[in-house]
Amino acid sequence: MESVYKIGNIGDLIKDNSYVGRGVVIGESENGKNAVFAYFIMGRSENSRNRIFKDRGEEVTIYPFDESKVEDPSLIIYSPVRRAGNSVIVTNGDQTDTVYDFLMKGKTFEEALETRCFEPDAPNFTPRISGVLDFKDKGFTYKMSILKSADEKGSACNRYTFSYSPLAGVGHFIHTYNCDGNPIPTFTGEPERVKIPDDIEEFFSDLWNNLNEQNKISLYVRYTDLASGKTQAKMINKNK
Repeated sequence: MESVYKIGNIGDLIKDNSYVGRGVVIGESENGKNAVFAYFIMGRSENSRNRIFKDRGEEVTIYPFDESKVEDPSLIIYSPVRRAGNSVIVTNGDQTDTVYDFLMKGKTFEEALETRCFEPDAPNFTPRISGVLDFKDKGFTYKMSILKSADEKGSACNRYTFSYSPLAGVGHFIHTYNCDGNPIPTFTGEPERVKIPDDIEEFFSDLWNNLNEQNKISLYVRYTDLASGKTQAKMINKNK
């Protein structure tokens, strides 16, 4: 029987899956020196594919690549990455701003997401996936969340939060969909355990090179040195 503690290679997890949607990975590098997170987006429609990431230092924002083609900006234009004090937020929607506002008022990640639910894009009801890294005393902890429909009608929202103490070389990967489909099947189960290497280039390449070529759009990866607080980031946009 396969161990429940198995750590997979993220490239192997995604390479034969044409559509995992949007994804968040958070964890700690193998040498225990870096807090790591990644965020990527994919798209099937012209509206979804018409996007690029822009790195604003502490913040990453999504903009339309060609503004003349924008159909509905509400679900495609947002800031997936923001810093709130000693915390870094990464999400797949404008709930980034909700979490930011709550944290800055001394409230919690969970309290913020109690006010939100899945996206109103029936029949898919795309889940909202979110993560937060909380830095303290040259270390960190992290949480991940998924808000998803309780049924195929969007009748209610189920909220799941996962709280982690970092383990060297271990990350957790959550994505919006299990695979492609019509409607697209929502992610199920716990975030998947994946290896986090020391080298940002290795991790970045493993992710980008194995995302479906037709549907991948953008990827952002950041390594934060826990001792110094210095960051190293890599970003790529398919649209150029």
